[in-house]
Amino acid sequence: MPPVASNVLPDTDPAVSNPNQPSSVRSSVKSARREELQMGKEFADGQINWTTALFLLAFHIGAVAALFCFSWSRLIVAAFLWVLAINFGIGACYHRLLTHRGYQTPKWVEYMLTIFATLSLEGGPIFWVAVHRVHHQNSDQPGDPHSPREGAWWSHIGWLVLGKSLHAKPEALGKYAPDLARDRFHVWLTKYHYLTLVFTGLALLGLGSYLDHGIMGGVKMVLWGIFLRVTLGLHTTWLVNSANHMWGSRRFETKDDSRNNFLVALITGGEGWHNNHHAHPVSARHGLAWYELDPNFWCIWLLSRLGLARKIQVARYDKANPKPAGA
Repeated sequence: MPPVASNVLPDTDPAVSNPNQPSSVRSSVKSARREELQMGKEFADGQINWTTALFLLAFHIGAVAALFCFSWSRLIVAAFLWVLAINFGIGACYHRLLTHRGYQTPKWVEYMLTIFATLSLEGGPIFWVAVHRVHHQNSDQPGDPHSPREGAWWSHIGWLVLGKSLHAKPEALGKYAPDLARDRFHVWLTKYHYLTLVFTGLALLGLGSYLDHGIMGGVKMVLWGIFLRVTLGLHTTWLVNSANHMWGSRRFETKDDSRNNFLVALITGGEGWHNNHHAHPVSARHGLAWYELDPNFWCIWLLSRLGLARKIQVARYDKANPKPAGA
């Protein structure tokens, strides 16, 4: 796993490291940077992030509206985009490639998969990776952005609506993901991650209008391919933060509350084998037993068969000695 920065940054800021600066100035800069990087309910100010809250409300309303205009073509389009955004994007790319570097790909493949991930509306690559690395560093301890020990609702969605992690500046988040912060493409996409969803929505509007011979057909296609798909995708990913730290079995005695949950694994493409993952975070495969289905790893396997993925890290489960990696 790539190095994870601590909650307090090293004194690399000129205002901090310069001995000619007054101590009061250096102290205020340090305090400001610490404030930027603190995550978890303990550091939440209780103020609603209205931008996030209103967007989530709009997407939920659109998702409900989509249920009243079903068609097989809309379902197929939504399912196709789901595989790109959730399986190839979030699971195989944001999580197993960018965060933990469980395998390697050519840069153009990494960028393509990252674009797929932005279709989930879960933030840009630097934000997603930084938050998840902090989660592993402080899992179910003070500083964890979304631990159920601070409340089930908090871990599922409250940390986004009320927490400070979404307000952190890109420069601060970059300290948690220095490998991505040095990449101009990832920096740009983190800033403009929403554009891919906007362009996809416009394309679906045109496709639906063509198939249904009218603008309302396009609107209905957008409701399915964007609003319903994104909303369900958000909740399935959030279940890994909440349900997977409350309910399920524990194969490995890790230092957190992570659990393996079959139902969450089923709807997330294998991310629900969360206790396996916390025990072996670098492993690109989370399902360690034959019956633990892991479609997100199948995506990686497919890339390897096409010659687009290599050096795939795979944990080997020894039933007689089920210790976490490094134990």
